Amino acid sequence: MSALFPRPRLQVAPGAVHVPGWLSPDRQRELVQACRAWAAGPVAMRAARLPGGQVMSVRTVCLGWHWQPYRYSRTADDAGGGRVADLPGWMVRMGRAALADAYADPAAGDDYTPDAALINFYDATARMGMHQDKDERSDAPVVSISIGDSCLFRFGNTAGRGRPYTDIELASGDLFVFGGPSRFAYHGVPKVYPGTADPALGLTGGRLNITMRVTGMT
Repeated sequence: MSALFPRPRLQVAPGAVHVPGWLSPDRQRELVQACRAWAAGPVAMRAARLPGGQVMSVRTVCLGWHWQPYRYSRTADDAGGGRVADLPGWMVRMGRAALADAYADPAAGDDYTPDAALINFYDATARMGMHQDKDERSDAPVVSISIGDSCLFRFGNTAGRGRPYTDIELASGDLFVFGGPSRFAYHGVPKVYPGTADPALGLTGGRLNITMRVTGMT
């Protein structure tokens, strides 16, 4: 649902920026359609299993490189062994535009070439615990785009899972970028707000989160 008043952009921490309403509704609808196709294969969306045996409540499909806790591979060794779909060039361009807009610097994305994207689907009960994105061999920024239901996003510090942290509501179309000193900050999603998305986006419920990364792998 659209906000009654425009939400201001916010620098949450050095290198971590929230840009509300970054994607237009039309662009969001296009991404929903693309995510549906990726979720169907060649490696289908699945709930990853952690090393301790627990199954994540969030379901994931990957592009470029396949992620499983806690490593990347070209093939989905934990989901049938198929090779994941390529990361499309238009998504790389989107990532570069996201950095330029978030950091208010037209050149900020010039050298940014993400080679992997994780697409996470949260239903009404899904959660993501506080964690670091540290399986990459690169400290290039992470670009995160939200579509569908709003969520509570908790952005913390680089030292541990506890305080200090900042809670932010991420709504459909919002952009969040974290790089520089905040690249390895702990973050998570403790709550999803069901029924907050515009049905015209094409989602019957839930939240899609697309995160682009540079793996640093060859």
